[in-house]
Amino acid sequence: MSIQVPFTAPSRNGFFTGYLEALALVERLHRLLLDVIKDEFERVGILEINPVQALLLFNVGDNEVTAGELKSRGYYQGSNVSYNLKKLVELGYMHHQRCEIDRRSVRVRLTAKGRAVRDVVEGLFARHAEGILSKGVIGPEGLEDITGALKRMERYWSDQIRYIY
Repeated sequence: MSIQVPFTAPSRNGFFTGYLEALALVERLHRLLLDVIKDEFERVGILEINPVQALLLFNVGDNEVTAGELKSRGYYQGSNVSYNLKKLVELGYMHHQRCEIDRRSVRVRLTAKGRAVRDVVEGLFARHAEGILSKGVIGPEGLEDITGALKRMERYWSDQIRYIY
């Protein structure tokens, strides 16, 4: 007979509270990024695609990729990547072509229209980077610290998915 230890929630103090705050902040920052892209697109008159699709175009860039590669390279985390790719092809932002070796796989790349959207997003990000630096919001060292910490979190979460189940 084993002894049952009652479940006790981790303390809401200290590290656990900081971890929950960090999770909430990452979530809010992602939603805010999508809102910033949406506002920029409304300003320049790009209304037929959404911010998630715009980020997908930005991340594909000059590459030619499959939907699976988008997810494995970390460019896109959504479960509806196929839907967004199909929409972007229909709207003329991407070309698609079946792979010669594996006919089930489709490779996509940006059209001129898609590259124009990528350029809008890149310009937005460049303006933001310059503004953040010039206003002293964060400097190069601080950005390196944040990026390093987020990469370690990404590795930890990836390991949890790969090795726990």
